[in-house]
Amino acid sequence: MQGNRDPRLIWLGVILLVVGFLGHFFAARAIGGTYIAYRDHIFGFVLLTVVSAAIVGVLGWRFWRARLDITLLTVGILQALIGLIVYINRFKVHG
Repeated sequence: MQGNRDPRLIWLGVILLVVGFLGHFFAARAIGGTYIAYRDHIFGFVLLTVVSAAIVGVLGWRFWRARLDITLLTVGILQALIGLIVYINRFKVHG
């Protein structure tokens, strides 16, 4: 059964995922821009995306089955918030 999918919500979810990634990217650049900083922040973004997508996917399967747009939007919102938190916390890094 095909659920109702809103392409605008899918695109918004993708854009929010990019915003979350940019939060990690700019935080790595702000703390020195070394290879290790970029590697760790990008790995953190991927790991957090996989974990949040798994959790939201289970919740989506339970509560809004066949609505990939809502699932992607929720993961995008979470990643944008996490990216913002990571970017703000770059001020607490002491090199």
